[in-house]
Amino acid sequence: MSSEAGPEPRTSRDPQERIDTTRPHTARVWNYWLGGRDNYEADRTVGDHIRRLHPGIGEYARADRRFLGHAVSHLTGELGVRQFLDIGTGLPTADNTHEVAQRIAPESRVVYVDNDPIVLVHAQALLTSTRQGRTDYLDCDLRETDAILERAAATLDFSRPVALILLGVVIFVEDDEESYGIVRRLMDALPSGSHLVLSHTVTSPEMPDVDRAVAYWNRNGTPKLTQRTPERIARYFDGLELLSPGVVSCSRWLPGALLEAEDVAMFGGVGRKR
Repeated sequence: MSSEAGPEPRTSRDPQERIDTTRPHTARVWNYWLGGRDNYEADRTVGDHIRRLHPGIGEYARADRRFLGHAVSHLTGELGVRQFLDIGTGLPTADNTHEVAQRIAPESRVVYVDNDPIVLVHAQALLTSTRQGRTDYLDCDLRETDAILERAAATLDFSRPVALILLGVVIFVEDDEESYGIVRRLMDALPSGSHLVLSHTVTSPEMPDVDRAVAYWNRNGTPKLTQRTPERIARYFDGLELLSPGVVSCSRWLPGALLEAEDVAMFGGVGRKR
């Protein structure tokens, strides 16, 4: 997702022609930390330097993926959610949203949204669906809320509950009020019984190496990201019923309980719209 003043311009209808392999990009660096192959030398160089600044970055990335799996499993299995709008998808890896949901409920429907061309190229090949359900993907920026909702309505029924998934994406919106407003606009469009699943990089005096790593990334990578305190992250859930255990380190989030694990610099939570 773009961090610029507005959505990234579409320079070509073909995502392949929009891929710049000379500049490190967050989706590809994240893929590298997760052990994937969809990255380039520029991504690996920056990724290795950040790992030296913050040696726990690999666990940070894995914890975020586990959080996604726990949240989607709980929403599908225990709460009966069958529709998911996953914005800021990133590069497909193992246990993507539709795979987790459709293993439990094959009729689940998932719409993925991203504006990174390499993500879109891989989505065309990998984000497939069960016969009973449906999976679609949209080329949109997070800020294009009206376009996202309008186009997602071709797959999702907005009269029924939807889980809005925003993992590590509002970090690319620098202004607090703008980022809170984007989340509110999306949640306002969803009916009662919908859920927000959100994770966000934190800044904390206990984790100075994270601040150094983020500063390095913002000098060298794209798009730039913003850290927020756990208290500022909790504001995204204002007006929602926050599911236990609340907004906590993604490494410790489990429905109704806290896992025994060390904190990582990615916090997340799940909230229900009444």
